[in-house]
Amino acid sequence: MFTGDHFDFKRKSPEEILREMEILKHGKLKLYIGSAPGVGKTYRMLLEAHELKQEGIDVVVGLIETHNRPDTMNLFTDLETVPLKDIQYKGKSFKELNVEEIIARNPDVVIIDELAHTNVPGSPNEKRYSDVQDILANGIHVISAVNIQHLESLHDIVQQITGVHVRERIPDSILNFAQEVILVDVTPEILQKRLKDGKIYSSNKIEQALQNFFTKSNLLALRELSLREVANDVDEKAEKENEKNGFETTPAGTCEKILVCIQNDQNAEKLIRRGWRIASRLKAQLYIFHGSRKEIREMTQKEMKKIEGWEQLSIEFNAKFILKNLKNKKVAKAITEVTKEYHITQIILGQSAKSRLEELTKGSIVNDIMRLTSGIDIHIVAEQS
Repeated sequence: MFTGDHFDFKRKSPEEILREMEILKHGKLKLYIGSAPGVGKTYRMLLEAHELKQEGIDVVVGLIETHNRPDTMNLFTDLETVPLKDIQYKGKSFKELNVEEIIARNPDVVIIDELAHTNVPGSPNEKRYSDVQDILANGIHVISAVNIQHLESLHDIVQQITGVHVRERIPDSILNFAQEVILVDVTPEILQKRLKDGKIYSSNKIEQALQNFFTKSNLLALRELSLREVANDVDEKAEKENEKNGFETTPAGTCEKILVCIQNDQNAEKLIRRGWRIASRLKAQLYIFHGSRKEIREMTQKEMKKIEGWEQLSIEFNAKFILKNLKNKKVAKAITEVTKEYHITQIILGQSAKSRLEELTKGSIVNDIMRLTSGIDIHIVAEQS
């Protein structure tokens, strides 16, 4: 029977109480975040596993990537491991996290590395973070790790900093869901020294890494990004805790509603991510709008796939995706109608592909929107050259 220590029956509705009961059944997620490979996330996880074991807590290793690092491999011993699962794909055998075996073993805590990993086709889930969600749903606590460049909303920023397109990414909601987020931080100088000493990559990859991803400027920028992201996460969790404990909070932008308008171009995903970061900072609702001259039945498979991708990204960012047929309407008119329907307060647009002369002769979407609306802020996101 639940006591008043957990629930305030006078203040909460039956639906809220049931939701809290479900949350209590779930395991908790602890996440170690680093600015780059080699900062020591896996090492810290294994140290914690040994500490938990000494305290009499039932802890197992579900999956660890040692990358043949001696210090990490030494810590891997004396810990119970759950055998990995064999997945056959294209005539080859691959090892993946054994979710079913972990749930059957039912430990108190399981250590699972490389949260952003994409599973081999044929696995129950496409991504490892989905495996972790299944394990948490069975009441098992999870300690995991990820690097900052794998966060979905930071994809464009990381690519701009490093020139690297990070393919494996996790939704920001995973970071928000984690009950505890720990930043594993080292200076760029220490990280470069670890690389040169062969503690991160094999000797044949060291020089290439130093010239590319592991430059000092890259590592400084990624470190700053990590510090800022974790600090924001701490602030958000503190605010939620205050709300839960009945303290009044009036977060900035409570009534803000942000509309991201995307065209059928390569900058659409970048705009969605930028919109989410602005909405996240302002605690605002986010809407994604795409206007098409074609009916859905007229679209090619490629066009439909692109729209489905935008919609899926919108879902990941807890945004409403709005698809409308423009018919004979001007784009500015359609955007204006959406702003009125959803009471939008801020609009985010990509930089116009029109030349200055074309804008003067044919008109500017921004000017048209400003003429048709009032009291709405408009943000223009510049394209990367």
